[in-house]
Amino acid sequence: MNILGKSIVMSVSVLIGTPAYSGIDIPGGDLSYRLTIVFNNIPCASRLKTAWGFSCLIEGFQHTILFDTGSDGDILLSNMKGLGIDPGAVSAIVLSHIHADHCGGLEKFLQRNHDVTIYLPESFPASFSQAVQECGARIETVGEPAQLFAQVHSTGEMGEWIKEQSLVLEIPKGLVIITGCAHPGIVRIAQKVKGLHKKGIYMVVGGFHLAGTSSEQVREIIRKLKGLGVEKVAPSHCTGGVAIDLFKKSWGKNFVEGGCGAVIPLNY
Repeated sequence: MNILGKSIVMSVSVLIGTPAYSGIDIPGGDLSYRLTIVFNNIPCASRLKTAWGFSCLIEGFQHTILFDTGSDGDILLSNMKGLGIDPGAVSAIVLSHIHADHCGGLEKFLQRNHDVTIYLPESFPASFSQAVQECGARIETVGEPAQLFAQVHSTGEMGEWIKEQSLVLEIPKGLVIITGCAHPGIVRIAQKVKGLHKKGIYMVVGGFHLAGTSSEQVREIIRKLKGLGVEKVAPSHCTGGVAIDLFKKSWGKNFVEGGCGAVIPLNY
């Protein structure tokens, strides 16, 4: 059974290729809270495979969470193996939005571990939920902002045409926002999170959907994020090479590499 083939007529979208952006693993720190980028089109660890899409493993909370599943399940599972990650350790999956580069790897993952709860935006078609349940997984739908479990929240669905949820983690240093593609706008997401939780934003990680955006527009986005007090950034996936360079220059030592294989401790 092909989950996406059975249940989704995908929106027509143009995927703009992002130049390779090399990176290194983030060293040091207590790894009780950490992120591991297991799928990305931007490289970091050379031993792993890259492909268009995004997936991030989140550890140290009540559940081990897989945020998005990339576009290819074979690559996802291969990279997890290369990183020493057991798919069976995952108990929750959060899908940001319905595009195939974020949920295309789900079926192959469920063949390895279907004992998971999957948190879907409520706009996903019922046929998608049914196909997932036929694989043995559990479904929870998310519409409004919600606490999924201790220290882990969803922004709820945001956006007009493309509905998307982002994940919010509460750690001692503040809030960590994880985005799939940030289709609703990375500034809007950060503004909503800060308004909901009334805490400082420690880090924003993931795709910022800025490939092809002018340098002037990116600089304005940077200005607004800095105005919101965002301490660290780890942009990748659909952010675009030009934008990533501008973020790196603006955040300096507080820029975090977020390519495939990057391990990001959240209390360093």
